[in-house]
Amino acid sequence: MHASDRQPHHEKSRELQRTLYRAAKRSRTRRFHALYDRVFRPDILWRAWEEVRANRGEAGIDGTTIEDIERAGIQDYLQEIATALKENRYRPKPVRRVYIPKSDGRKRPLGIPTIRDRIVQQACRIVIEPIFEADFEDCSHGFRPKRSAQKAAHKVQSLLVRGWYVVDADIEGFFDNIDHAQLLDLVGRRISDRRVTKLIRQWLQTGVVDEGRYHPTDKGTPQGGVISPLLANIYLHLLDRFWVEKGAGKGSLVRYADDFVVVCRYEQQAREALRQISAVLEGMKLRLHPEKTRIVAAATEGFDFLGFNYHKWHSARNGKLFPFMRPNNKAMKHVQASIKEWTSHKRPSVPMDFIVRHVNSIIVGWRNYFSIGNSYSQFHKLDRYVFDRLRRFYLRRKGRQPRKHTRFKEWWPECGIERFCLKGICNYAL
Repeated sequence: MHASDRQPHHEKSRELQRTLYRAAKRSRTRRFHALYDRVFRPDILWRAWEEVRANRGEAGIDGTTIEDIERAGIQDYLQEIATALKENRYRPKPVRRVYIPKSDGRKRPLGIPTIRDRIVQQACRIVIEPIFEADFEDCSHGFRPKRSAQKAAHKVQSLLVRGWYVVDADIEGFFDNIDHAQLLDLVGRRISDRRVTKLIRQWLQTGVVDEGRYHPTDKGTPQGGVISPLLANIYLHLLDRFWVEKGAGKGSLVRYADDFVVVCRYEQQAREALRQISAVLEGMKLRLHPEKTRIVAAATEGFDFLGFNYHKWHSARNGKLFPFMRPNNKAMKHVQASIKEWTSHKRPSVPMDFIVRHVNSIIVGWRNYFSIGNSYSQFHKLDRYVFDRLRRFYLRRKGRQPRKHTRFKEWWPECGIERFCLKGICNYAL
């Protein structure tokens, strides 16, 4: 498919999404059939391929990479997928289990489907997502069109103007404990096409390969699957719906995937909210983490949500308590670790301009996310940290010993680094 042909095909897939959304919005009880044939439509598969390619990602257990598919021919590859789906011969392969290091030293399991399975999952998501989007509540922000973590974080700050107590909640092992029967029942309330529900069941039960050994999956959905965020939102929509109907008078729920808070005006409301949420999650075969879930008094202690730390401080303007949000300690340590990795002695032969470009990309992305908060002091702290790392890196490369407590103006010219400051975060260029 040529570039000139892609735009009308993309428009066709978006028109389908708009049609399904409007139909679902008109009736909360309507169940949709005849969706399976749309999954392997050429425009849907091509859009799914482009979105999977844009996300890059590693190969699954079959070892096939994005580059392999491009060399072999994208059009033929997508046609093979369409034929397999049309003839009901498509069977997903087990996901490859990898582990991602966490800041606390533990490792988070991640499941990587094959690229072929990711394309089919993405095509299915394109078709069915608008139907469920028509049902989702405003309190849900994670992995949804036209919503973001920034909007969820800013929503919490606005609620804290009048809210004083917060239920800071954490669901224990959410993605590993989703009940398949309940999830498929929730999907079936909107989708009556058995071939689509069969696809979802196959993805849930396909199993994982961990260090060469196969393990069946009787619950949970793999983090890393293209369709997993949508399935997670469908599952937790039960909690959202309950809160809108029965809990809204106690406080405001803000949820991003499995991470959520409830902002309340009074402590008693927060305690009742925690009790009710625990009961709802128990019915969903989930439970709150006993050590990570707590009730926070925003005026005397802070809490973390989506990378921000929230705390009420006295405003310099009028002296009143006002909710401030700034990058939390975990976010600071993470970005500093990324910068440290790129400016360490382990990269002795990497050109300096290459190092600077990568450091720029890290800090610009970090700045863009946290710029919505009261982040000046953290920006300034990171500003100094980046300069110090680059100074040490540059001087070691020149065979000179970095001196401690050197003022910026003393080492800036000799490093040949030009400083451009924007909102406390610097870009650097040779």
